[in-house]
Amino acid sequence: MQNSILLLYFVLFVILELIYFKLADRFNIIDKPNHRSSHTSITIRGGGIIFPISVLVYAMINNFPYPYFVIGLFSISIVSFLDDILTLNNKVRLGIHLSSVLLLFFQWNLFSLNWYCILIALIFAIATINAYNFMDGINGITGGYSLLTIGTLYYINEKLVAFTSPELLIVVGLSLVVFNFFNFRKKAKCFAGDVGSVGMAFIILFLIGQLIITTQNLSYILLLLVYGTDTAFTVLFRKIRGENIFVAHRSHFYQYLCNQLGYSHLLVSSLYIAAQLLLNVALISLNHDMMNYSMYLFLAFISIYLLLRFKLEGKQQLLMSYKY
Repeated sequence: MQNSILLLYFVLFVILELIYFKLADRFNIIDKPNHRSSHTSITIRGGGIIFPISVLVYAMINNFPYPYFVIGLFSISIVSFLDDILTLNNKVRLGIHLSSVLLLFFQWNLFSLNWYCILIALIFAIATINAYNFMDGINGITGGYSLLTIGTLYYINEKLVAFTSPELLIVVGLSLVVFNFFNFRKKAKCFAGDVGSVGMAFIILFLIGQLIITTQNLSYILLLLVYGTDTAFTVLFRKIRGENIFVAHRSHFYQYLCNQLGYSHLLVSSLYIAAQLLLNVALISLNHDMMNYSMYLFLAFISIYLLLRFKLEGKQQLLMSYKY
């Protein structure tokens, strides 16, 4: 892609983001801190709307190469944006999520598989989207982690195996650069909101799905291992403690690091990004041996993660009582 085209995309996304800030300010689309928040000041919500918009721009310029994906993305993004503003009924939100994921399956041509494979894929996809949304709680984490993931996918697409449009990866990456400029800072100008975290989760899910289908290698799921591990074990610990896992909380490890230990948002976000970067480098380095050694990589990271959580939080806090 020519540098002039890249610059045009970048300038367009900056303009669109600034326009959204004006509209959000006018219509009071803001995030007010509460007892579950990891921030202390009122901030514009929904800045991540630039992510689905970037895909729409790409699709319009390129004659809609992935129509079902684009329709699914905008369906799930619209309902997420409305949920940011109005707080929708859970059944409505879940229904749109299911419909959007099924559209994604059409794009992947998954319906030739056995029904139980489709059911497993559906559960995994919905869980991944929600996990990504749960992890969006501090400055820089969603934007930085997503930019790393898109950058890694671009490297794989260019150097290892071509599985998707390089222009799509570049466009999404540019939207993340714009968002990070306003979010990856001590006092964020905006938060991603559900429209941003859910929208980006859907985009990354689509891209990793394309990669797995092309390579027939499930090991690429590990590109989301840090987010997946924190979400899965946080849910497990809450279940062990007898808590309602569907109620909002502040019991993720990254939240403990910020709220209880007092680490800065940007430091914790950077640690999560760095951990995933090391995993990505190790995963790519395995290359042809990826299927053989990815399980060892998975188990090693899980062990380190659990060791850190029990060391810093303690068995009592994790398994018996949790009053953050």
